[in-house]
Amino acid sequence: MLYRLPRRSRQVIAYAFSGVMAAVAHYGLLIGLVELGGADPVLASLAGFVLGGVVSYVLNRWLTFEATRTHGEASWRFGLIAFGGFLLTGVLMHLFVKVAGLPYLPMQVVTTLIVMIFTFAGHKFFSFADREGA
Repeated sequence: MLYRLPRRSRQVIAYAFSGVMAAVAHYGLLIGLVELGGADPVLASLAGFVLGGVVSYVLNRWLTFEATRTHGEASWRFGLIAFGGFLLTGVLMHLFVKVAGLPYLPMQVVTTLIVMIFTFAGHKFFSFADREGA
């Protein structure tokens, strides 16, 4: 049924699915490290970001973007955008949790939404060079 939808609609659905799967990996590791392992929430968030990033790369390359780049070229581009998202995650979580003293889990949700906008645009136009380019 999805193949009957316009391309952009399929792309948004695929990106959302990939994002949910990446978030499950990210949040699962984050919560496990903090609640079961007593880890620092900011460091646990960054560890979760890395795991979620791997899931995101695999699923977005496969489902969301019609990649015109090889894995060799796309992976370093993906890594560059992911590194920007990693830094943004670290800064935001530090500000929210350490500086403002807010609870880590709701602030991770806010951070995820902010970083998601940055990474979607970066991956669409830089990492995978979507065939339509828009």
